[in-house]
Amino acid sequence: MKPVMTHLLVSVLALLLSPAAAQTSKRTVVKAGHLLDVKSGKTLSAQAIVIEGGKIVSVGPAGDLKPSATDQIIDLSRATVLPGLIDAHTHLTGDPKDVGYEGLAISVPRATLTGAKNARITLEAGFTTVRNVGAEGFSDVALRDAINSGDVPGPRMLVSGPPLGITGGHCDNNLLPSEYHSVGDGVADGIAGVQHRVRDNIKYGADLIKVCATGGVLSLGDNPQASQYSLEEMKAIVADAHRLGRKVAAHAHGAQGILWASAAGVDSIEHGSYIDDAGIAEMKKNGTYLVPTLYLGDWFLENAGTLNVPPFMMAKAREVLPTARKNIAHAFASGVKVGFGTDAAVYPHGLNAHEFAVMVKLGLTPLQSIQAATVNDADLLGWAGRVGALETGAWADIIAVDGDPLEDVTTLEKVKFVMKGGAVVKNEYGK
Repeated sequence: MKPVMTHLLVSVLALLLSPAAAQTSKRTVVKAGHLLDVKSGKTLSAQAIVIEGGKIVSVGPAGDLKPSATDQIIDLSRATVLPGLIDAHTHLTGDPKDVGYEGLAISVPRATLTGAKNARITLEAGFTTVRNVGAEGFSDVALRDAINSGDVPGPRMLVSGPPLGITGGHCDNNLLPSEYHSVGDGVADGIAGVQHRVRDNIKYGADLIKVCATGGVLSLGDNPQASQYSLEEMKAIVADAHRLGRKVAAHAHGAQGILWASAAGVDSIEHGSYIDDAGIAEMKKNGTYLVPTLYLGDWFLENAGTLNVPPFMMAKAREVLPTARKNIAHAFASGVKVGFGTDAAVYPHGLNAHEFAVMVKLGLTPLQSIQAATVNDADLLGWAGRVGALETGAWADIIAVDGDPLEDVTTLEKVKFVMKGGAVVKNEYGK
């Protein structure tokens, strides 16, 4: 062996055997005073979660654990421990102040930097995984990649890139006059057009496809109750996305758009404000998730006066948001599959957990609302077994709170411990 190669081999071996390398190989043990098994709904006492390589290797009674002298012990014996929460409807690169004409001044680079701020805030609030459903210029792709590379802190992200929408509809840019010829990034019309847009989004890094099946609230010139894409266009979108291994999330307020989107095979309906019995039946038949975004109605209507929201948006908000509560409550009672999503960006990031209390107010039990943000969302994202439960083989994404969230779900608004992939992000118990 040449001297240079021998020296290199010795150097590598020295690095691997160094104290720093040994430190990284240590296992971590989280001692939980109470642990909520989100699948069974049971709260277990005095549990130990053993973590190695960023994943959970065992969960069981703390008394059965044989500790090692090199174990890193995290004492959460005064807390209730849960899996990291999942938000299936975020817009991390946006903020409430960007609503309406204010948003025209936000460049894609600026939005991406805003996303870095919001990613940290969201992670510290206990949401260790998010599905980002709509961002201009693939800014969410850049943010996801920066988080995965360790450049900025943030949750695990599945991202859609620019949402698909029809010309002149929700997800187009309708705020500038015609001489600007401004078109939203994801605008596509006709079967060939939407097929190209799906493939283009995937080409540039989209993990899923977001489609605007109906009009929306925070947009000009469209009706939230009106369908946008035809059933045939929706089927083409879903067929290409699913064939290429991507799920589809459909923004849909209106009843017809909800029905068509589910019939076309989308994986989730976002918002669902005017959902009716026909849509509920179709969604139950197809196993389509409903991802309602509820708390935003409270926050937005209370704070819109400070945001310079255009009058046409306010008129739609005052009509749609209260109506959605009644219809969503009916959908809950009818047994649709429910995911957890917030539309954070319409209200400040970090308040995501306020959604739980509204879901409970509309008929879910605290456990059902927590399951929506854990096991249900994990299934919706296609990440069951990786996130959403404290079980062997899952990523070590863990949060802790005071009290019992099954008795008072608002305790999840005050997360005091956050771990992502075995790394502690926040620990107020260690002070």
